[in-house]
Amino acid sequence: MKTVVLDAYSVNPGDLSWEWLDELGTSVVYPRTAPNEVIARCQEADAVLTNKVILNEKELSALPRLKYIGVLATGYNVVDLAAASGRGIVVTNIPAYSTDSVAQSVFAHILNITNSVGYYAEENRSTSPQVNKPTGSRWAESIDFCYYDTPLTELAGKTLGIIGYGRTGSRVAAIALAFGMKVLVYTSKPQSALPIGIVKATLDDIFRHSDIVSPHCPLTPDTHHLVNAERLALMKPTAILINTSRGPVVDEQALADALHRGEIFAAGVDVLDHEPPTPSCPLLTTPRCYITPHIAWATREARIRLMDICRQNLTAFAHGQPINVVNP
Repeated sequence: MKTVVLDAYSVNPGDLSWEWLDELGTSVVYPRTAPNEVIARCQEADAVLTNKVILNEKELSALPRLKYIGVLATGYNVVDLAAASGRGIVVTNIPAYSTDSVAQSVFAHILNITNSVGYYAEENRSTSPQVNKPTGSRWAESIDFCYYDTPLTELAGKTLGIIGYGRTGSRVAAIALAFGMKVLVYTSKPQSALPIGIVKATLDDIFRHSDIVSPHCPLTPDTHHLVNAERLALMKPTAILINTSRGPVVDEQALADALHRGEIFAAGVDVLDHEPPTPSCPLLTTPRCYITPHIAWATREARIRLMDICRQNLTAFAHGQPINVVNP
């Protein structure tokens, strides 16, 4: 079996190994692949691994030898599933590998906003090694033993609203409870199925009553721009929006407008509509919007799990018993 990895770098920038691929046959590993390179690079492939490189009808119709596509992520919208199924191509994904890492990132954003750790650390970085000279550190130049010019917020007693109560949503809820927070969730599960301390709520009540709102839902036609101008207008002026789910779940222009007008206090986002963002992305120049470059999933521990599941998926397929299949 010949396996081609189309965009290895984002998953494994060099700290992990692809050598195990050669146990299953031959392999070619490309750090990145441009759209116009896909067909040529996959021409002789029996199996293709892709993270974000798109495989649509055009590509699949030109690859008659291809029998397997392993998506190196949980979401699999980069593959035309109907076209793959019509050609007998098995498509698999990597489920539940980054739950803890994403939940941790949610609270990294929350704590960055509520405690301003990054801001104060940068304010107090010394710029002059010379003795008896101004250091550039605001603290060193302060006449008081401390200073603070941003709101500092305690999480205990605050309300976190979670949209979607799957693996990641439930993990975020558990951490919130450990902080002493109240937790509202929008979920199809009945209240009786939820742990003590987790309260089921409507979407409007999530936005209206939460101090922090964090979507954890897949991107579907129903969730596209679920966070829109109308729902942002329901939020408290002190409220925070966190998005580590999918970029298009949030209407970026509506969020930028809400932040500019002070309708909500701040936002922390790890995902955007277009990645990498275009220069016209409104959030890039919006005050109190803290953006990380889609790294919530990318801890080394999560990437090791991803690679392990990828290996299990490909090995199971090679032995005629595929697992984690996402197409009929």
